[in-house]
Amino acid sequence: MAEIKEPQKVLPVVGLLFTPAFDIEVCAKLESILGKVVLESETMPFNHTEYYGQEMGDRLVRQWRAFDRLIIPDTLADLKRRTIEIEKKHLNQNGGRTVNIDPGSVSLSNLILASTKNYSHRIYLGKGIYAEVTLIYKQKNFVPLDWTYPDYREENALDFFTKAREILKNKLTTYGSNVSKE
Repeated sequence: MAEIKEPQKVLPVVGLLFTPAFDIEVCAKLESILGKVVLESETMPFNHTEYYGQEMGDRLVRQWRAFDRLIIPDTLADLKRRTIEIEKKHLNQNGGRTVNIDPGSVSLSNLILASTKNYSHRIYLGKGIYAEVTLIYKQKNFVPLDWTYPDYREENALDFFTKAREILKNKLTTYGSNVSKE
């Protein structure tokens, strides 16, 4: 008979796309939800698509951040909804976003991102939110999949998520799989 077990907690991460008008207050709001930033990537120009250009403008910058408050994987839908609310409070003069926040979670085996958009490789979580396995951890490296976004395939992204996984692994080793959310 199958035994139901509590899932292992995961490390919350966000992918940020932002404009020069980015409000640092966004980071404080994220920290109030997820705890202190324990890892952040360098910022780099985002030039992989023009999808966000009309809404957000040009000269977009990409950055990833990982936070210290481990979460239960099924809270990802709520986290996505909360980040959408943060985005709505930081609009430009034309009503477009100044920041795009893509929350996700790093486990020992993958990177999961949350999305409001359905697609063939996404699973519905509830509350209008879908989950996507974006990277898998295989042979001591994160590996992109056919649908992985181009910026998540780059070496600096793979390095960031590998370091985030190490932080998670150390927390789980030190405090056990049921590390406190706080």
